[in-house]
Order: sequence, then structure tokens, then C-alpha cells
Amino acid sequence: MRIPAHSVCTAIREDIVAGVHERGSRLTEEVLARRYGVSRVPVREALRTLEAEGFVVTRRHAGACVAEPTGQEAADLLDMHVLLEPLGAARAAQRRTEAHLKVLRGLVRLGRERAGQGSSEDLRSLDGWFHDTLAQAAGSPALSSTLAQLRHKIAWMYVAGAPADPVTDWAEHAAVVDAIARGDGERARTLTARHTERAAAAHRLRPAPTGADVSTSQQAVNIASPRN
Repeated sequence: MRIPAHSVCTAIREDIVAGVHERGSRLTEEVLARRYGVSRVPVREALRTLEAEGFVVTRRHAGACVAEPTGQEAADLLDMHVLLEPLGAARAAQRRTEAHLKVLRGLVRLGRERAGQGSSEDLRSLDGWFHDTLAQAAGSPALSSTLAQLRHKIAWMYVAGAPADPVTDWAEHAAVVDAIARGDGERARTLTARHTERAAAAHRLRPAPTGADVSTSQQAVNIASPRN
């Protein structure tokens, strides 16, 4: 499946997160170029970007490989997320636009409706969209980018447990949006911290993969953003 050259980095990252390229497996430029239907140049550039992000490492005699974070490194990701997500909510209370509020309120409305219906797959997507919008409302591209990268890595390293009570989960989202709408940064920070800590506690490390080189077969490419 051929994709635009500028999407190669996203496609490889998504496949790493999804486990298509297992942790520790080699990432050969020629094989990746054939898989994504591009030349080796955008693949090479994508691997450099992914190495800077921590998804890829370069090993002597092996070349580019998918990184293998330790358990401690994985735990640090959750700790960073617990610290930064509330900061984003506090900033959003001061910097959000009416457009951000409209989207957040719409997501809360849909989330509460789906929670009442028990539609778990819809809820996972809506939750990811909610947190993406919350980060964007913070008005800080650096913070938004960091949070997005953390969510990618957490989705890569962890299996996220479903909320024990989706109705309560979305009531918490609603309370955060209310605080943001009132410009109450401290309340938005406190509520988001509690919510994020509870969510982090439900995460479980993915089992270590057996390890294998990337397949040489041409497969469908998933370039949708992972939700966490």
C-alpha cells in the first residue's frame, strides 16, 4: 500500500505501537520502503525522527531496531503523564478558545451517552479525542506534542484497562470541562490529576515479545492515531 512520503514516520510509529514491528526487531530501510511503497529516503528520515523520539535505536552491526524500554522506563512514562496532563488542564483553563470548549462539551455529551449504553469501543475513541483536545486547548505546542508522544509510548508499552465505571469516568471529564470553562485552573489541575492517577493504576505492562525481524511482505498500513 503506497502512502505519501511525509506520512512514513507516522505509519512506522503506528505500526510499532500496534506491535507490527516488535520491540527489538530490525528495521531495514529496503524492507520498510517496500512495505510502505516509498523510496528509502523518507524511510531513512523517518527512522532518524523515531530514534529521537525513543521508538528506535541504532545498534552496531544491526542497524536500526525497535527500542526495548525497561520496566523502569515504562513506569516513568506513566509518572510523566500523571504530572503533565494536569498541567495541560490548568493551562487550558486560561488559554482555551470557545472552539475548544465546544468540542470538549460535545465529546462529554457523546461520552456520557455512550457510557450509558455500554459502548466500550466508542468510549475508547472518544476518550482519546477528549484528551487530544484538552492538550490542544492548553495553547502550548510543546506541551501538546509531548503529551501526544507520551500517549503513543504508553499505548506501546501498556494495555489500558477499561474504566470500572464509565459513567463516573465521563462525569469526571465533565467536571474538568466545567472548571476549564470557568477559568479555574487549580480545580482543573486537581480534578485531572485524580482522574489521570486512577487511569494509570489500571494500566498493565504488555508481555515481552519473542522478537522477530520485520516481515518482508507488503501489508495494509495503519496510519490512524492510537488512542489512550
